[in-house]
Amino acid sequence: MAEILFYHLENQPLERVLPVLLEKTLERGWRAVVEVGSEERAEVLDTHLWTWRDDSFLPHGRAGDPTDPRQPILITTGPDNPNGAQVRFFADRAVPRSGEGYERIVYLFSGHDPDAVAEARLAWRALGAGNALTYWQQDEAGRWAKKA
Repeated sequence: MAEILFYHLENQPLERVLPVLLEKTLERGWRAVVEVGSEERAEVLDTHLWTWRDDSFLPHGRAGDPTDPRQPILITTGPDNPNGAQVRFFADRAVPRSGEGYERIVYLFSGHDPDAVAEARLAWRALGAGNALTYWQQDEAGRWAKKA
């Protein structure tokens, strides 16, 4: 049984939220895979994670290199888990189909995209059996509140 967290992005963009969640993942000693919906978006996130803060970076790579098994964070558009990650993030219209093989699934979706919200509702229903689901929504200050 996987722990599946739904993050409803409303007041902060993915580029502000994802790096913080990835830092927390690494602090726990876990590896992560970040699945996005397109190669273009993977490239943007790849660049962003190297430069998102002046005083640090998030060590990561893009899937498809011989170094994939050694990467603490791997960005991909496919379903594989080449770095043996315990946590899988889904963003930018990549949608989880199962929690199998992971301790935690983190599904980030934009509240400003009606199609993404509809996909999240379908995923909630599909993943409910056999998984521990929680739903988090941002308040006006950008803090996360557990709603379900």
